[in-house]
Amino acid sequence: MDVADLKVFEAVARHGSMNRAALELHTVQSNVTARIRSLEREVGVALFQRHVRGVSMTPAGQRMLPYAARIAKLVADARLAAQDEGPPKGVLTLGTLETTAALRLSPILSTFARRYPSVRLSLTTGTSCSLTTDVAGCRLDGAFVAGPVDHPDLHGETIFHEELVLVTPRTMASLDALTDVPDLKIIVFRLGCSYRQRLEALLAEMGALATTPLEFGSIDAIIACVAAGIGITLLPRGVVAKAAEQDQVTLHPIAPEAAHVDTLFIRRHDSYVSSAMQAFIDVARSEFDSLMVVAA
Repeated sequence: MDVADLKVFEAVARHGSMNRAALELHTVQSNVTARIRSLEREVGVALFQRHVRGVSMTPAGQRMLPYAARIAKLVADARLAAQDEGPPKGVLTLGTLETTAALRLSPILSTFARRYPSVRLSLTTGTSCSLTTDVAGCRLDGAFVAGPVDHPDLHGETIFHEELVLVTPRTMASLDALTDVPDLKIIVFRLGCSYRQRLEALLAEMGALATTPLEFGSIDAIIACVAAGIGITLLPRGVVAKAAEQDQVTLHPIAPEAAHVDTLFIRRHDSYVSSAMQAFIDVARSEFDSLMVVAA
């Protein structure tokens, strides 16, 4: 079974399309189709059902998918382990929450780049749900996500502690007014964001009814919408502190059990911890320790 075929299989399964998989893999659709057909002949069963909108996995394909990603990752780890000598080098593909990127990552990234110039760091943003799925699926080497994370294949280590606050327009001086807002809107990241889930649970406890969420892809857009009086959100205090100081929004503390959230760095239990990965983890730990000293 060819590892390249397994990579093609995983990409097609993820996109549900031969064409989109070909674009990701920088090849042509006919090559993707040929590799899938070859793989299906080898295993002796159909892995995809073809339809006008693309493809969907058969039960056999669904059973095979977890192994395909792990085999490809295992082969890549074996090669990496053999070549991992001398100073850290190579590619490190990581993910992060948008809020963590804005609030915490700058000193880590600058320190890491200065100490390890031979490592090519690739960083993508997403929700806790999407990032966890990508790490478990071997598409990311590691990621910063909001805890807790309960996944049998993943190892998580607390890197930062955050305090969440409810963010409202500056005209809303008290949370008591929330239950009187007839068309309360929440301004959030897309589905899968843990802060969004916490906000929805918090409002339900308060008896406040929110309408369909307004989804945005950046922190600046979310804060601007709240400042404009469109709705409310839930974010780490550090992310919105400047906007509050400028009297653009009002910050409301919430109960400690709801406000406290750990930012974890997650990776697969069974993945090879390269010298580049270990170096990045060490820099992140060092930054966390320095924050704790300052806070004390």
